[in-house]
Amino acid sequence: MRADLSQIGAAIGRIPSGCSILTVNHDGRSTGVLVSWVQQASFDPPAVTVCLKQGRPAAPWVDASRRFLLNVIGSNSAAMFRHFGRGFSLEDDAFAELTVQPTEFGPRITSCIAHLGCQVLQKVSIGDHDLYAAEVVWGSVTGDTPPYTHLRKNGLSY
Repeated sequence: MRADLSQIGAAIGRIPSGCSILTVNHDGRSTGVLVSWVQQASFDPPAVTVCLKQGRPAAPWVDASRRFLLNVIGSNSAAMFRHFGRGFSLEDDAFAELTVQPTEFGPRITSCIAHLGCQVLQKVSIGDHDLYAAEVVWGSVTGDTPPYTHLRKNGLSY
């Protein structure tokens, strides 16, 4: 069977994912990045996996602190995509004009529907991304808004 990359991309694009804002603290500073590859990985202990594209500014801070906060985006996602979609350098204020609360894991964005405080268990490099496996050691839910669900037309690029 010969690999047809366009068919592989279309098939991978049908795998649904949610979107979250990964926030992280390091040396008294904080930043955030939009992530779309988040998945529950274990019941006991409760764990998730998250992928970050290699070279993302937040990655060295996750590596150094060994923790992060996932702020789960609700179905009313337009404001979060506008804010975080362009990305931030480490010198930028990633949370300007947002209401946040500090946590030991990273800023908690109050408009998000759920929050997961995570401790990194393992990091694995896979192609152009790094996969972080993390134990969820803290969590909260805000209201009953459904999560945003994302499908790609092509699973080979953003």
